[in-house]
Formats: sequence, structure tokens, C-alpha cells
Amino acid sequence: MKRERIMGFLLVLSCIFGLGQAFSQTSRSDQREQEKSQAQTEDQRGKYPALPSETPPEFKRATDSFEYVRRDVMIPMRDGVKLHTVILLPKGAGGAPMLLTRTPYDATKLTSHAETSHLGPILEGYDNAVDVIVEGGYIRVVQDVRGKHGSEGDYMMNRPQHGPLNPTPVDHSTDTYDTIDWLVKNVPESNGKVGILGISYDGFTPLMALIHPHPALKVSVPMNPMVDGWMGDDWFHNGAFRELGMAYILDQEATRKSEPQWWTSHFDDYDTFMESGSAGELGRRRGLEQVGFWRNILAHPSYDAFWRDQAVDKILAAEPLKVPVMLVGSLWDQEDIYGAIAVYKAIKPKDTDNDKVFLVLGPWHHGGRSSARSWINT
Repeated sequence: MKRERIMGFLLVLSCIFGLGQAFSQTSRSDQREQEKSQAQTEDQRGKYPALPSETPPEFKRATDSFEYVRRDVMIPMRDGVKLHTVILLPKGAGGAPMLLTRTPYDATKLTSHAETSHLGPILEGYDNAVDVIVEGGYIRVVQDVRGKHGSEGDYMMNRPQHGPLNPTPVDHSTDTYDTIDWLVKNVPESNGKVGILGISYDGFTPLMALIHPHPALKVSVPMNPMVDGWMGDDWFHNGAFRELGMAYILDQEATRKSEPQWWTSHFDDYDTFMESGSAGELGRRRGLEQVGFWRNILAHPSYDAFWRDQAVDKILAAEPLKVPVMLVGSLWDQEDIYGAIAVYKAIKPKDTDNDKVFLVLGPWHHGGRSSARSWINT
């Protein structure tokens, strides 16, 4: 009986080995046939013309019926770096003011919310006061900040002003100045006047525009701006680190185009944080130590010069007030509840005629006032 089982086992092995050899021979034969066919195809290419492609070398959209004109331009900065900028002009515009937003969130995406010939729907979304832009006949300008998406240069989170933390001669204030200077000289449909607005990070850049502002800048509207990342905005809230911000750090700094995404490992983020044991360990598991700003977070857990020297309210308190400012804050802001009020306190004492600094507060979450019309209608 034992001998029969052994003979049966050897027979099975023989069959398997035989099939394996046959499969191997078939695979090699198929590979030879494929190589032969490829060689014949390459040989035939020179013997007859290729079938003409039905795809044009470059497709140009027919936009004569559109109610706006779109221009994608690269605006040079004083150091030679060029920043990608989208300019949307209402059809037939002339003598129109310009509304500028400078963003790390992809200027193309923020101006392409729909495939339509109408201006409103392509702007319907984050950072666009659509009713104001469309009804007011504004020229809409959205720019990728230095180092993000279509713009050249290096990226730093909330790039500090020229100084100890930024030895280069360029920062957000100089980039804003150079951008406005180019716009008033190269957009003939405008009246030479520019306003700047934005939410969160895009609310931080309107504050930077107030430092040595361009004469054509007529108003700044920072909404829920990032002002002091340790005292109460985004990263720390009075020293308590917000682990929810780690996903944002990865998104912003891992690559220029923000391709890598934070991945989930638990149904509830709370369980992810607890299971990791510490923010540092979670960052290690996600590869965040490759990212410069995360290393700064780890190196500066307390309120030291790194944070104090970047606090925008302190910077603006030392600057002259030249441009009207409307600060917008949300009473239910989970991220940047600190900044708008802190800046108001810092610069309102300079407004001796009570005509330059205004504060708007409402029952919104972070960025919620961008859909404020729904609140008003109710």
C-alpha cells in the first residue's frame, strides 16, 4: 500500500513537471512569435504611410460664445522666478477693478469648478465671492504662490518675511507687490486698481500685502487668516498641538502639486492618534520627517523666536497703516479662530479716522462665510 502511494505521488510529479515543461516551451514559443510579429511590424512601417491621426496636434477651444476670457500667464518676480497666474476677464470688460487671490491650493483648480461658458459656475467654490465678482464686473485673478503647482521657486509654509528666518530678498509681500505691478501694466481692461482677498492660508497672503503695499492696492480682505501658528491658529492652540493638521502639512509640502494624500488606518481619527501613541510617532509612520515644516514643528514645540518672529499681528503692529482692511472671523472656526481678532487689536489703534480697519464676525465654521448668502437669506 505504501509503495502504491509513492508510485502515485511520483506519477503526479511527473505529470506536473511535464506540464511545466510544456508551459515553459509554449511561453518561449509565444515570446518568439511576438518578437517576430513586432519585427515584421517595424519592417512594414517604411513600406506604407501611417493612417492619418484624427487628433489635431493642438486643440483650440472655440470660446467665442463664452461670457469671459481666460488668460494663463507667468508673472516674473524681482528675482527672476515666474508665478503662474490665471486672469478671468468678463467679456467686453473695460476700466474694471481686479480682485486678486494668492494661493497654495492650485489656481487652475480654483478657477475651473465647472465646464461652462458662464463665469459664475467656474468660480463657485472656496475663496471666490461669486456674487460680488460677477455682479460687480470684476476681473478675477488667482495666482499660485511661489513653489506650488504651476509656479516656479521654492516653497515654505507661510514663507516668513525677509529676515532671520528668510535670508532671501523675496517673500509674500514682495511677490504681491511685483504681481500687482505687472497686472496694472499688462491688463489694459482694468482701471489700475486691485483688491486682495482670501480664506485661511489665502487670508494670510492679503495680510502680507499690507507690508510695503503697492500704490494700486486699494483694499485687503483677510478671512480667517493664519496669523500665529502657535498661539491659536492651525498648528498649536495655546500650546496644544492639533494632530488634525498633520494631513494638511503632508498635502502642502510633500510635492509641488500636492499629489501624495494622507491615508486613513482607522474609522475614527481619534483612534489613529491614540494607537500611534504620540504625534511624533504618527509622523514617522507617515513619512513626515522628510518634510521641512514638520521638522520645524518637532524642533519648536514651545513659543520661541521661530513662532514670535512670524506672528503677523506683531509684524503689522510695527507697520504703517496705508490700505483699508476688512478682517473676517468665524465664531465657530475650528482652525483659525485667533488670527482675525488678534490683527484687529494690533492695527485698529492706528485707524485714527475710523475709516480703514473693520472687523466682521459671524456664526460660521472655518471658511463658512464664503457661503454667507445662505445665512442672510434665512
